[in-house]
Amino acid sequence: MTAALVPERRLDETFAALADPTRRAILARLAKGEASVKELAEPFTMTQPAISKHLKVLERAGLVERGRDAQRRPCRLVAEPMLAATRWLGDYRRFWEQSYDRLDELLSDG
Repeated sequence: MTAALVPERRLDETFAALADPTRRAILARLAKGEASVKELAEPFTMTQPAISKHLKVLERAGLVERGRDAQRRPCRLVAEPMLAATRWLGDYRRFWEQSYDRLDELLSDG
């Protein structure tokens, strides 16, 4: 794999991880601070092993890290991979803004 594909693969993993509403909810919870798997599972009607599978996807995407605190393994948000996604989306935001500006100009000329 070439070095150019690494950021693209990371972007793919980020978007794939964000595609699931449960994983987005987990990230929203972790944005408030560290939490255990048990704490993350509480608001959902799914088992802790199911939550752990979602966490593994988030870990592979680099969005979550698990630490060690005695018997507890707290999870924490790692937001850096979302910065690349935000930049990528920003390019399209500029495209739409320019498109609307051109449409405004066209409509005001008419």
